[in-house]
This record gives sequence, structure tokens and C-alpha cells, in this order.
Amino acid sequence: MAATSERHVFQAEVNEVLSLVVNSLYSHREVFLRELVSNAADAIDQLSFRALTEHGLLAEDTELGIEIVRDQAAGTLTIRDNGIGMTRDELIGNLGTIARSGSKKLAQSLSAEQKKDITLIGQFGVGFYSAFLVADSVRVISRKAGSDETWEWESQAKGDFEVRPAERASHGTEVVLHLKDDAKEYLEEWPVRETVRKYSDYVRWPIRMEVERKTGEGDEQKTEREWIKLNAASALWTRPKAEVEDEQYREFYKALSHDWADPLAWTHFRIEGTHELTGLLFVPSQAPFDFGERKHSGVRLFVKRVFIMDDAQEIVPEWLRFVRGVVDSEDLPLNVSREILQKDATTRFIRKQVVAKTLTLLEELAAEGETEREVEGETRKVDRYELFWKQFGRAIKEGVYHEVDARDRLAALLRFRSTQDDEARCSFGDYVGRMPAEQTAIYYVAADSLAAAKSSPHIEALKKRGFEVLFMTDPIDEWVVDALREFDGKPLVSAAKGALDLPESDEEKKAKEEKEKALAPVLERLGKALADDVKTVRVTDRLTDSPACLVADKSGMSGHQERLLREAGHDIPKQQRILEINPDHPVIQRLESMTDEQRFAEWSALLYDQALVAEGALPSDPGAFARRVARLMTEGAP
Repeated sequence: MAATSERHVFQAEVNEVLSLVVNSLYSHREVFLRELVSNAADAIDQLSFRALTEHGLLAEDTELGIEIVRDQAAGTLTIRDNGIGMTRDELIGNLGTIARSGSKKLAQSLSAEQKKDITLIGQFGVGFYSAFLVADSVRVISRKAGSDETWEWESQAKGDFEVRPAERASHGTEVVLHLKDDAKEYLEEWPVRETVRKYSDYVRWPIRMEVERKTGEGDEQKTEREWIKLNAASALWTRPKAEVEDEQYREFYKALSHDWADPLAWTHFRIEGTHELTGLLFVPSQAPFDFGERKHSGVRLFVKRVFIMDDAQEIVPEWLRFVRGVVDSEDLPLNVSREILQKDATTRFIRKQVVAKTLTLLEELAAEGETEREVEGETRKVDRYELFWKQFGRAIKEGVYHEVDARDRLAALLRFRSTQDDEARCSFGDYVGRMPAEQTAIYYVAADSLAAAKSSPHIEALKKRGFEVLFMTDPIDEWVVDALREFDGKPLVSAAKGALDLPESDEEKKAKEEKEKALAPVLERLGKALADDVKTVRVTDRLTDSPACLVADKSGMSGHQERLLREAGHDIPKQQRILEINPDHPVIQRLESMTDEQRFAEWSALLYDQALVAEGALPSDPGAFARRVARLMTEGAP
């Protein structure tokens, strides 16, 4: 071993991932080749992009591509490219640590059963390490474009790796796999050819392999070696849709996204006219484990089939971060920068098209309903939009809030449970279609959970009248509704805000006015007793079973919103809301006849705290609330 060789220890989470790869993941080993070819293609993409402005990087090597070399005698399979290459520090950083991928967090959360699942490696984002599925030892020799230094990285996946100086004629990287005895099939021509065709046919750079061919006949027969091209090397998104099979779309998606599951749906489009644009956008079937924290999309930007950037934020809004795919523009300059993208009119056009095409795809899924599809070899009834909503519904809600121009289309894609059916989700359109003739608004109630929403006192009268109420249990829901305000001309009304203004007959109005007049003294007494907590006290038409509830002004902040903001650390001043009482409830009738002011004050405080508890909040003084309940229980004991 050379004296200049350096030994490094893998980062802890790399060891854990390598252990999973080497000891647990045996099926579908062929994907190692897809991962290494994809890495090589990415390296060439990077070099191609940089060479637009750094002309000396390519040197004499103007024909970019990937080569696969099989060495039967040495038992090695080599994948090499003439891409951007890596420096010593990049070899150590890129191959010795995966902290940036969030893998440590995922690895710690895996159950023993999950660790046996081959599909998990894609979620780690550690495709390079799949090389150890087939190799006992891996060497990586790399020379950075523009540098005279070549470095070699080597590991047997036993906890450490070595880095040493090496020799390479030109820039690029070669990965040398010393194949395991049970993986020697990859020294044969056809397994390699079929694997490349299956997974990497879309790669825009030529993938070549040296093969043996017999020529002549009889005694004149000779064996010659020649290089053959293994992939079509045409960008899938540039082909006519009629020429692309579904399986090709699926494999392209997997190679592009490093996802091991099939996509849920996709849209392939071409736009011609003032601007020319082609694109292929996919909706994944499962959200990545870090979806809640992710801020970037998985859509790659190409210009005239030249890769420009991975995370094209300027053409894909943050709420569409679940979308994967490619967008290829004929109009942007090849040396486009993020600064240019931010100001360019073409960028705004592309962004508009990405949003519109994605929404059309989702609308088609929503209209599709339940259909029979083959899942894991069986024919099942599947609602693809329901599957999408479970994984990415929150992103659509974010879109309603941020994407003003598409707000109406996004609103139609929202789904909620309701009093009609708390198991299945419904759309605003479904809700409006079921509204009785006398109902003029869409009612909803926000709560911390489905159980709390179902038992909310605010919806008692609505349910009695047969008016459906939507349950909004996601913290973002009320802000989404505040942004919408209406759907199909019907106002969105919170059951916990303002007066419900339910339709009522003249007799009902007269009876309510008489009750308010009769209860005026007790309303006044309650207002004084709770002056520090409530804005006013009034008779309600929204309660049928509960004695009281708290409601906000029509344009005020609901108790649910107030709690969420406080939990998020915001300093929110106390909101005085309105206490509404049910004139027909025995508790209110007891209060009406109570003459002991101290006892009346105790009952008033208990009534207020009970209204808080009913909506999922805690009393400001839980101890005092508990003592009042205990005294009441003692008084009522036989």
C-alpha cells in the first residue's frame, strides 16, 4: 500500500445503511447498475452545463458518454464516465457521509420488518451504496475537470475506506466493482444489456459496452471486440406520446426520482406557439419521509435538452413540491441563471403551464373515482385521488392559500370529512349538490381532532335541521377557508363564528324574541359575572343539547385558531368571545331561578369553563374548575 494512502472511518449512519445493503437487501440487485449509470449521467450533465461558460473544462474530450467494461479474468465490472469528476475532498464528503440526506433520522425509525424491504433503499437517497449489493469491494477513481490530480477511493463496506493518489488520463470517474461470486452474471453481456435497457434507456448520454463478436466461418472464424451502444439515448419527454409505453414512463420516473414505487399518475405534454415547451410530470404514489420539511421540488429544468438545474424553484411553486419530472424549454438561454429566471417572462409562462398541467392531471384523477386496477398482481378497486389526498392533500391546501390565480380550481380539489359520512371524504362540489333548498351557506367546524369536531356543541342545531357540516381538523384548514371565503357562490360559514342566521319561521322568530326578553335579567347577571372573560352573553339558536358555547365575531379569530397560534409560540392577547346560552337547557333554567349571588358566580364560571372544554380547550385555571365540579358533584350526591 502506498505511504500516501489515507484511512477514514465511515460516518455512523453510513455504516448502518451499508449493513442494511450488504446483509438485508438481496432481491432486485440489478438496480445497482441503474444507480451507478444515473450518477454517471448526472456527472456529465454537470460538466456539460459548466462547459457552457468554462470552455477549457472539456479539453480534448468533446464526446461525452458512459462506458461499461466487463473483465472476466479480474472479476470486475467497471462503470466509467468523462463527466465532472471529484476532488479528494469531494470523494470523502460524497461517499463517506450521508448526513445531508436525512438518512440517520430514517434509519432510526425503521422497524426490523421494514429493513428487509428493498424499496427502502430508494428512500435513503444513497444509490451509490447499492454497489455493495453485488460487490465485495468497490474502487472509485476520479479526476476533477480542470484538475491534474486523480484520487482513488476504496472500501469493502466494513466500517472504513481508504483514499490515495491515483492515475487517470482525463477528467471523470470510474467505479470498479469486484463482484461477489453469486453476482458474476454481470460479467456476461445480456444481463448488463437488459438491465441498461430496462432502467437507463432514457439517459441522454450514450452508454457503450465492449462486446465480443464472431466473424467468418469454419477455420476463418475470428473473435473480434467492438463497442456497442446500449441505450436509445433520446430524452423520453421529447418522443410523441403514442410511441411511449406505460412501462417506459414508470421506469423513467424511477430512474429520475430514485423512487422504488410506481408513480400514481403522470402527464406528458408539448406546447407550441409563442413559446415552445415539452414536459413530463409525475405524481408519486407515496410521500417521502421528509415531505413536511421539504421546500424544493423534484422537477428538472432543461434547455434544448441540456440539463440546467435540479431544483427549479422559479418554475415550480413550493406547494407543488410533490411533483417530479422534467421541463424542457426551447426559449430560455443555455446560460440561464436563477437571477435571469426570476425576471424572465418565459419563466412565468413555464410556471403557469406546470401549475395548469398538474391541476388538469389531478382533476382527471378526481373525476375518475373508483376504478379497477392491477395492484401487486391482483385486480382491485382503487380511488387514485383518495390515495393522492392521503399523501399530499396538505400541499393542495397550501396552494389554495398561495396560488391566487388557481384558487377556484384548487378549491374544487379539497376534500373533508363531514356529518354526512365521517369515514369518506367529500368535495365542496359534493356538499353543494346535497344542500337542501333552504340552505344558503356551506357550514364547517374546526377542531383539534375528528372526535372533537363530531361532538362540537356548535353544530347541534345544524345537524337537527339536516344541514351538513364539514369537519376541518388540519391546523391549516381555517386559514385556507379564510382565503377562499366562498365556493360556487355559497359563503363558507364557521359554526363557531358570528350568528348562524338559520332560516326560521315567523313563529320561531317570535318565540326566540320572547325567550330573550324573559332571560334578559340572567343574561345581564352572567355578563357581569364573566366580564373579564366574555364580550357579551346572548341567547343562541345553534344549541339543542348543550347549555352554552363560545363563539367569535364573524370576522374574529376562532378559539381553535387562537390555540394553534399560542402553541406555535405567538404572543396572542386574550380574545374575548361571546357566550351563547341555550334557553331550554335545565342548567340555564336553574341559573334563572338562583338568588345566591356567590353561588351564581360559581355556576357562571363553571358554565364558561364547560364551554371551553366542549370545544377542546383547557380552562385557564384547571384546579379551580376541578374544585367547582367536585362541589357540584357533592351537592348532587344522595
